[in-house]
Amino acid sequence: DACHVFGCIAQHPEAKTMQRISRIASHLLAGTAATPPSGDAKTPVKVVVTGAAGRIGYSLLFFIGNGRLLGPDIPVDLRLLEIPGMEKKLEGIAMELRDGAFPIVKKLTATTDPSTAFDGCQIALLVGAMPRKGNMTRADLLKKNAGIFKAQGRLINKYADRDVKVLVVGNPANANAMVAAHYAPDIPKANFHALTRLDQNRAVSMLGEKLGCDASKIRNAIVWGNHSSTMYPDVNSGHVSTSSGTKPLREAINDNKWLETSFLKAVRGRGSAIIKALGASSAASAANAACDHIRDWFLGTPQDKYVSMSVPSDGSYGVPEGIVFSFPCICKPGMKYEIVKGLHLDDYSKKLIKISADELVQQRKDALAAVS
Repeated sequence: DACHVFGCIAQHPEAKTMQRISRIASHLLAGTAATPPSGDAKTPVKVVVTGAAGRIGYSLLFFIGNGRLLGPDIPVDLRLLEIPGMEKKLEGIAMELRDGAFPIVKKLTATTDPSTAFDGCQIALLVGAMPRKGNMTRADLLKKNAGIFKAQGRLINKYADRDVKVLVVGNPANANAMVAAHYAPDIPKANFHALTRLDQNRAVSMLGEKLGCDASKIRNAIVWGNHSSTMYPDVNSGHVSTSSGTKPLREAINDNKWLETSFLKAVRGRGSAIIKALGASSAASAANAACDHIRDWFLGTPQDKYVSMSVPSDGSYGVPEGIVFSFPCICKPGMKYEIVKGLHLDDYSKKLIKISADELVQQRKDALAAVS
């Protein structure tokens, strides 16, 4: 039933020409590699947000309304999906969205019916997941969510557009993405991603504070691995823009001990630190990062800008093929991405990447076993 399916609810910054936006949107809407048509995009992109009444979902909806997901000129057909029993709250959120009078939201549907929400959807943001409770072990959490995302994968396979793009936000995000992809055999595996952009954003912010500079001055600090305590924030390919020119991040920081201890611990433990301080998990920052991920995937990135995306491994850097693992990626118009190849990894980096990869191999095994 729907309650089992969804569990308990937990302007692109650079101006783009209308011609380019239209071409990208037309490609997405066509769902093919056909020659991009000319003219303005008129058909709204169908976007579904699960767990829409949760804290992350709520924040995400208003970012979408403001154009942060796809750009300020791309119309959306926005679907809000929740579990039965949440109808009243969902109705109130829909009222607020309508009161926002967002020009790009051409159609708004608030529903507890998965078939209505997923019907023909082109972008699915899977936010709703079972949160960890009381004495629940990580194994219990993995098992509960595996059942939820098995059902969601089947729904996507049955109702969504054949080229739907899926971003899993609900944790454990990487494992959940692998389960959903497994149970959506008619959808390309490359279309299922998990969110690690939040971890990259956190790392960049901390590096900016360390260097006393704006976060926008830092480029190509990346995060490898699982969205868990084994993730590896890596500065070795990064650089920072200073008044005297561009410097490699490691050289600018000039403190290897800090990078391998305090910084590593702080990025890995940021989620827990927020819960301790706020009494609740990250919401707005997670929603912001989800928009960053989809926007870059949709609009593309500069060739020399790397973004952290948890995507199915193609075997690069020795990561076992098929696991959903955070890599440095570049994105191209039409929602295409590529794992950045040929980056030098020292022995320390290889060690941490392997630890996270091994964890994900086991999580995939455990999650699929739980629902087979």
